[in-house]
Amino acid sequence: MRKLSKSVESVESSLTLRIDSKAKALKKAGRDMVLFTAGEPDFNTPEAVKKAAVEAINANFTKYTKSSGIVELREGICEKLKKDNGISYSPDEIVVSNGGKQALYNTLGAILNPNDEVILFTPAWVSYSPQIRFWKAKPVEVETFPENGYLPEKSALEGAITDSTKAILFNSPNNPTGTVYDMKTLEMIAEVAKKYDLYVVTDEVYEKMVYDVPHISIASIEGMHERTITVNGFSKSHAMTGWRVGYSAAPLEISKQISKIQSHTTSNVNSIAQMAALKALTVDTTYMMDEYRKRRDLISDLLSKAHFKFFKPKGAFYVMVDLNEFLEGRKTEDLCVELMEKAGVAVIPADGFGAKGFIRVSFATSQEKIKLGIERLTGYLK
Repeated sequence: MRKLSKSVESVESSLTLRIDSKAKALKKAGRDMVLFTAGEPDFNTPEAVKKAAVEAINANFTKYTKSSGIVELREGICEKLKKDNGISYSPDEIVVSNGGKQALYNTLGAILNPNDEVILFTPAWVSYSPQIRFWKAKPVEVETFPENGYLPEKSALEGAITDSTKAILFNSPNNPTGTVYDMKTLEMIAEVAKKYDLYVVTDEVYEKMVYDVPHISIASIEGMHERTITVNGFSKSHAMTGWRVGYSAAPLEISKQISKIQSHTTSNVNSIAQMAALKALTVDTTYMMDEYRKRRDLISDLLSKAHFKFFKPKGAFYVMVDLNEFLEGRKTEDLCVELMEKAGVAVIPADGFGAKGFIRVSFATSQEKIKLGIERLTGYLK
């Protein structure tokens, strides 16, 4: 038999999904488990959004749409970006995709050529590197550290730039660290991007989940609109992970290429989901964000009292905990499996994010579960 794709074979399967699947299998088998693995809200999709979907079905809105999305939704996204992010786009510069993940994949395809390099700030979401490799480009990691708030330093960023560097890709608020890039950091990235003529791809899917500092879109900084592609979606902000609606906002020449990729792959997003997303733009989800803040404060307080080393998140719904002192020569993944099987608590090893010896703990679960889970974690390790 002929060999399979080298691009795909070079990519490992998701460590996050592997651990999450094992934890859910144990729970299904009857084990008493606290799951800190979820990368999705535990809230239900708002009733008004679900009602809009039902109305779309009853109105037989079940045909193909334009591959980039219905114009009403793209217009609504433009209004949202102007109001919330201070950036202006036309509907033709918006492409609605099957979740933020496809929007990101399309974006990378639109700007990358084989052997181009994309700078990532690690710890970083596990899908960034594989997506870059799928387009035969190279991810280049620039490490960040908890003592610096997981914020990138200019010297490290410039030190990673070569003649092959094409773009900088980052996520703020960040998965897995929970850091939020402040204006000083964004201005530094913008300065470097302009100096070396680089694209900036920014994943802002957690933008509504900020606790101590405001979310700022780098595209709003002077001189950045023309070189920035903003990726966002409805999954986190409106508890719509399964609906699969994300989008990209970019200058027209880039958006045309993004749309072209999508037209030859998935074509349009589910028509019903688009109508649900259109309604979501008018739905207030502040109550979700208020609850996440309470959970963030609770889990930080419990970890502090138990004397764990951790980074208090400023955004998203994850906290990074340093378990290096408990590894005793083991892999982080092995310790996480042990915690599942013996302590009944499931966490994600952060090695796949670029943080060896750390775990990612999701607080997208109830306060009662948070208390029980940290109690189990503390009781077993401490």
